[in-house]
Amino acid sequence: MSLPSSYFTLPARMKAPERAFPYLSRVGRGRKIFSILLFFQSLIVITGGIVRITGSGLGCPTWPECAEDSLTPSPEQLEDPLHIWIEFGNRLLTFVLALAAIVALGYAIRLIPNTRIRVLALLQFLGIIAQAILGGITVLTGLHPATVAAHFLLSILLISGALSLRQRVYGAAPAELLVSPLTRILSKALLLVGFTLIFLGTLVTGSGPHAGDLSSPRFSFDIRLISWLHADLLILFLGILFATIISIRLGELAPTRIRLQRLILILLLTSLAQGLIGYIQYFTGVPEILVIFHLLGAILVWLNLWNFYIAGNLSPVNP
Repeated sequence: MSLPSSYFTLPARMKAPERAFPYLSRVGRGRKIFSILLFFQSLIVITGGIVRITGSGLGCPTWPECAEDSLTPSPEQLEDPLHIWIEFGNRLLTFVLALAAIVALGYAIRLIPNTRIRVLALLQFLGIIAQAILGGITVLTGLHPATVAAHFLLSILLISGALSLRQRVYGAAPAELLVSPLTRILSKALLLVGFTLIFLGTLVTGSGPHAGDLSSPRFSFDIRLISWLHADLLILFLGILFATIISIRLGELAPTRIRLQRLILILLLTSLAQGLIGYIQYFTGVPEILVIFHLLGAILVWLNLWNFYIAGNLSPVNP
């Protein structure tokens, strides 16, 4: 699931000047904690998906306890032991994620004299607390699809923040790139449609068969109609993506073109693969293994989309 470190950094000949990132000389090897934080923010979405497709969402039927009067699984629980431990394992991963966020925040405060990085690190910690509370609400509402969707969308925002944080710590964003107004507009449209695509995906999921528990409520949307809307929005997304590729290729100067072209081609490949998985998933009855691959694909598409956006849209230099 992790991407090579070189993907997230500028090539040596295109690195932003040291003067743009005066704090980098103090970052040190400990900056790996920010990559670890990004990894766990993404991983917990996958484990959450495993909880859902295995029907383990109510393996711990209460919150914050796993069983009545017990923070850990109890031998007296009536739930299937496998479901209990899948759900409990996912809850334990939250503590690992929180620890990574605390270490990253402490590192930023102590060693990185940059206000935005410190704010991003603080938001990661606060977001994890909010995510834990929202997870509790999700359990207490019997895995209502609206709270499940909110749980996932908050994870997408936290992944975005973790990637922005990681890129700033490594000096990969914002980059000193001259970006044309057209490419800038298209990148914003791409981000908006991409997030809407993910939102519609949560409605499809909330209307489909994998609820997290047999007793959980579902959205009342027509699954065929909402799936078609999701697919139609994907076509729009790909259309904007191809328009952005053309804008970059024909309208950008060489340094910007080289940098953004590499990022957007990776985004194109992951988006096409994700779309293919989605279509296969739909026509094969939504098998569990494809649900996990589709969830992984959603994370990778969003990571690539956000990485492209912050490379081309947080540029401090305007044409």
